[in-house]
Formats: sequence, structure tokens, C-alpha cells
Amino acid sequence: MNTAYLIYLANYSDGVLYVLAGLLVIALGVIVDRFWYLRRTILHGSIFVREIAQHGCLDRETLQSLADEAGDLPEAALLKAAVIHSGYVQGDPLASRLEESILIMAPQLDRRLWVLDTIITLAPLLGLLGTIIGMFHAFSVLAAPGHAPTAVTGGVADALVTTATGLFIAILGLIAFNAFNNQVRQILLAMDSVKTMLLNRMDGHPMPDNRESLLQAADPKMAAAVARAG
Repeated sequence: MNTAYLIYLANYSDGVLYVLAGLLVIALGVIVDRFWYLRRTILHGSIFVREIAQHGCLDRETLQSLADEAGDLPEAALLKAAVIHSGYVQGDPLASRLEESILIMAPQLDRRLWVLDTIITLAPLLGLLGTIIGMFHAFSVLAAPGHAPTAVTGGVADALVTTATGLFIAILGLIAFNAFNNQVRQILLAMDSVKTMLLNRMDGHPMPDNRESLLQAADPKMAAAVARAG
């Protein structure tokens, strides 16, 4: 399949195949962007959650240090809110303020996923439209005198390429969209875990020294390292 044939197929669909190619480029751009951001957030966030779990009590200075260390992670918003309210608000009011930080950060996690969702629906429809246009061209051969049956069947085969292209884009986008939604849920769960940890460590009552058991459940290797350091 050379470039000349691809251009012929695109023109045969009256340009619909060009539009599908543009949708594919956009979908790949969104997939690469979200994969990089969400994967990085999950990996760094899991390490950060384990680090918070090592603290038995969190004061303002420790919270500020953790917030600076978090950088641009979503958990940083929770820590900054905790720094602001440390020593002033506790219990349910503090939980509400931390929950507000999660709600503010949530749209950033699924940003641009609506583009992928739209392409998943739009690509097969455009592919079908291109096939219908190609079928018009294929059957218009029947109106010409002395037409050859092979010209009709060949035209139908060319027309089906746009449908196959649209389905391929939709399948690729659907797999990525579901994977990203699952990663967003993991990040929100990690943020909810951080919120609970902050509430438990900012209530003025030090946590019992159960770091090893907590880390053993999350990461046995890190638990062994903490035990050796202690």
C-alpha cells in the first residue's frame, strides 16, 4: 500500500479519510500526554503515600516540608490545605476542607479525556459516511456504458477502507480511555488515603508505631529497609 494509493482512497471518500487521519493524530497526542502524566502521578504518588505513612504525627513544619517535596503532584494540594489549617481546624471541618482540595484537583486528572471520548464515537460514524460516499462512486460505474463488474467490486472494497479505519481508531481510543479512567480512580483513591492519613496525624494524638506493618502490606522491601534503619 503506497502513498499514491492512500491518496486515491482519501479522494475516493471525498476527503473523509483525511479527517480520520487527523482524528488519529489527535487521539495519539491525547494518549501520549495522559499516559505520561497519569503514569508519573501514580508512580510518584505511591512512593509519597508510603512516606507519609512513616510519620506518627504531623506538625506545620513537617507538612510544609512534605508539600514542598510533593511538587506538582495532586497530593500537594492536600498538604498545602493542611498547612493552612494546621493548628486552627480539626476533625470534620478539616476533613471537609481537604475534600474540597480533592474536588478542585479532580478535573485536572481527566483533562482532555473528553476529546478521546468524542473521537471514540465520531470515528466509526465518519468511517461509515466515507464508505457510503465511496459506494456512490462505485455504483455510479453502472450508469456508464460498457461497464466492467470488477470496477464495481473494486470500488466497494476501496470504500470499506474508511469504515475499517474508523473502527481501528475507535478501538484504540476505547482501550486507552478505559485504561486512563482506571488510572484516574487509582489517583483519587491515593488522594483519599492521603486525606485520611493527614486527619489521623493532625488530631493531636500520635499514631502508634505501626509503620512496619503498614509498609509490609504496601511494600515488603521498603518495610525491611525501615526496620533496618530503626
